[in-house]
Amino acid sequence: ALFMITLGIIISTLTVTSANHWLTAWLGLELNMISILPVITKQKHPRSTEAATKYFLTQAMASALLLFSSTLNAWQTGSWDITQLNNKLSCILMISALTMKMGAAPAHFWLPEVLQGSTLTTTLLITTWQKIAPITLLYMISNHIKSNILLPIGLLSILVGGWGGINQTQLRKMMAYSSIAHLGWTMTVISIAPNIALTNIIIYMAISTPFFLLLTSSSSKTLQTMTTTWAHAPTATIIMMLLLLSMAGLPPLTGFTPKLLILDKLVMHKLTPAATTMAILSLLSLTFYLRTMYLLASTTSPTTTQSTTLWRLKPNYYQITTILTPIALFNITILPALLT
Repeated sequence: ALFMITLGIIISTLTVTSANHWLTAWLGLELNMISILPVITKQKHPRSTEAATKYFLTQAMASALLLFSSTLNAWQTGSWDITQLNNKLSCILMISALTMKMGAAPAHFWLPEVLQGSTLTTTLLITTWQKIAPITLLYMISNHIKSNILLPIGLLSILVGGWGGINQTQLRKMMAYSSIAHLGWTMTVISIAPNIALTNIIIYMAISTPFFLLLTSSSSKTLQTMTTTWAHAPTATIIMMLLLLSMAGLPPLTGFTPKLLILDKLVMHKLTPAATTMAILSLLSLTFYLRTMYLLASTTSPTTTQSTTLWRLKPNYYQITTILTPIALFNITILPALLT
């Protein structure tokens, strides 16, 4: 059963990314949604059932909107081609549908609730892999989107992501708001420089994946339980601390690169007020990243327990974490040269 579900999730995403026809893309998104529902409801608990129901309803609504938008475009222009979304109304409806699919503001309300009712592994899946299909579609129609539509959505997402995360003590909800903020950065620039937007989301996935895997291996679900990880696994704690700083976008780390490129592109397109607003709003996100980092590293003295076995983490996910951590931490200085 697990093999079939995994296969379904992978094939459905690949179907959407390789699709040329709107109905194929819609079919892939539906298959993707059906495949992930058993993963969310795996825990026999009312919270997970509630999360799956919320996920199903929002995704089904977004899929219906996507189908309506593409049908309207085909009716007006006679083309089902994804890259030929020429009808203005279809374009606006499609942006609304994909915004809801991804969980960007103002259609973000389902995301923190669904993540809170899921396991940490499922949370990782929803915040990374499940974003690939809608972002690919947005990338494919980016040449038809006016920046004055996506810019307010992006700014609102950064605001909501920062503001919502400040008040959280639950790590899954905090990471949901972090995801909303990063989607905001992607959406502001996707109509101006789609390649940079794609780079931003790929780097976010590369940072959040090892962070979630380390949370899973240390079974941390709240800020309170995070304070004890220093005594259990000092190395993992230092890596988590650096990953948080990278996610916040502080200069020496990888997370800074896409933000710099995005702000640079916005200024080049005479959108300096938007770039300034984004830079200021990102300070909200920085607040909760720094707070989490402080709780991780500065509340307990850096001493390990006397026991030789208790503090060792289970050796699961180490391969993926080892591969992705250097990418997430060490700035890719060649990147600007590749993107120009």
